Amino acid sequence: MSSLIDPPVDDTYRSLGYALKRAQQALRGRLDTALRDIGLTTPQYSVLAGLEKNNGLSNAELARRAFVTPQTMQAIIVTLEKAGLIKREAHPDNGRILTTGLTAEGRQAVRAAHEIAANAEQQVRNAVAPDEPDIIYAALLRIAEAMR
Repeated sequence: MSSLIDPPVDDTYRSLGYALKRAQQALRGRLDTALRDIGLTTPQYSVLAGLEKNNGLSNAELARRAFVTPQTMQAIIVTLEKAGLIKREAHPDNGRILTTGLTAEGRQAVRAAHEIAANAEQQVRNAVAPDEPDIIYAALLRIAEAMR
C-alpha cells in the first residue's frame, strides 16, 4: 500500500501536486459559491480587495494578483465599473492614464466579501493547523518559491 509521502511513480493522483491542486480547487469552489450570493466572482473580489489596499493599481498588477490574463482583467474592470463598484478617472497629471478606485458601493461589497473569505480561511486553518496556521502558510510559501 502506497502513502502520499512515498507515492508510486505511476499514480499521479497520490502526488503532493495533485493534493495541492485539489485543495486549491476546493477553496476556489467554496469562494465562488459564497461570493455568488453577493453578486461577485472570486477574481472580482480579488480586484476589489487589491484596490481597497492600494488604490489606483494598474490593470496589469490587478491581473497578476487575481491570477488572470490582462484581457480577462479588462473584462472584469468593465463589469465592476458597470455595477458601480469601481470608478475610473483620468490621472490628474496625465489624462491618457486612467486610475481605478472603489466607490462607496465597492467598499461595502468588499467588506461583505472579506467576511466570506475569512470564513473560508478559517475552514482551511481548522482542517490543517488550527493552533498554528503559520506552519501551513510558511510551507505553502516555500512550495511557491521552490517552484519558481
